[in-house]
Amino acid sequence: MYKVVLVRHGESEWNRENRFTGWTDVDLTDKGVQEAIKAGHLLQDIPYEIDIAYTSVLKRAIKTLNYILDVNDLLWIPIRKSWKLNERHYGALQGLNKEETAKKYGAEQVMLWRRSYDVPPLQITADDDRYPPKDKRYGNLTKQEIPLGESLKDTIARVLPYWEAEIVPQIKAGKKVLVVAHGNSLRALMKVLENISEEDIVDLNIPTAVPILYELDDDLKPLNRHFLGSPERVQEKIDVVANPSKIME
Repeated sequence: MYKVVLVRHGESEWNRENRFTGWTDVDLTDKGVQEAIKAGHLLQDIPYEIDIAYTSVLKRAIKTLNYILDVNDLLWIPIRKSWKLNERHYGALQGLNKEETAKKYGAEQVMLWRRSYDVPPLQITADDDRYPPKDKRYGNLTKQEIPLGESLKDTIARVLPYWEAEIVPQIKAGKKVLVVAHGNSLRALMKVLENISEEDIVDLNIPTAVPILYELDDDLKPLNRHFLGSPERVQEKIDVVANPSKIME
């Protein structure tokens, strides 16, 4: 039996402000830091001794990973960073408050942008300051790789090849793998792992900084999936993701 743990980053500044974030490199809040530390302790309780970790090139995920590893005295292990594990690119919506955007474009349209499987958001253009090649992290992307605004389907198209080429071989080699990424890049992985339908994946809500432990068979098919932590607290955090205007105490 194989195991892998997936963790969404802790609360970010724009999570708190209810903004579309995407590839904008916002930091963790103090609450997000504490969530990340708690996630590290939850992995201690299993226990889950991590051999190698994967994350995006966005600091909210990188810092969450570092806090988890620090709690477990594992800052020395190999870490692989890739833009292919970045959050879904929200195009011209990035930075906009979700409630204000709903008032401008209508709640139904915003829900389509947020949660449909194959409807991309408003696209950015090459003269936009948020155009990815203007950030040196993405200067080597090909024209075909540069996102102007991604649907979940688009996000899966970049996450899945990375998963199969880079992460799966480590799992099959018996390594204990930790992936710290983002709500939509993790939804992409979970869709693949569990063969979730296009209709059902849009309703999957992933809470911040809650480790998700998968136990997999020889074909990497899930035997079990566990959200670590008290069921009540996990559900509270899932509810906040489903309704981002709700503020947790």
